[in-house]
Amino acid sequence: MESARPAALDDSEACAALCVQALEEISGVRGGPLFARRETGLLAKALIRPGGLSRLLSDHRRIVMVGLVDDVVVGLAVARAELVGETSLGVVDAFYVEPEARGVGVGRKMLDSVVSWLGSKGCRAVDVNVLPGQRETKNFFEATGFKARLLTMNRQLS
Repeated sequence: MESARPAALDDSEACAALCVQALEEISGVRGGPLFARRETGLLAKALIRPGGLSRLLSDHRRIVMVGLVDDVVVGLAVARAELVGETSLGVVDAFYVEPEARGVGVGRKMLDSVVSWLGSKGCRAVDVNVLPGQRETKNFFEATGFKARLLTMNRQLS
């Protein structure tokens, strides 16, 4: 049975392991290494370090959601409400489901829960980053109503 719930301190080890898996997976994707260092570096370090999940859970602007299959944690989502001018924007900083658990609905349950929470915080829209070449991830988010808002172009100098 698939489900999603806010993470608890007992989920620290599972969240850290999922974070490591996600970083390994994106290391081979175009833009992945820079994304891991720049966009998700601090978050990843927080999740992997002892006590890191506790710090994230204490931040009232953030939610950490876990996805479960038969009560086993197989997915992780981290999102925040960010003030942009006079409105709030929801930002999904991390979203990962173990490959073996994809396609069964756990990701959708996590995303629905995260989006609902962001809406309750007054967010008017939600952003999530998808790396080039992650077609399945892009398709997943598009199927849930997301549309591309921005493309970041990058040129290596050396």
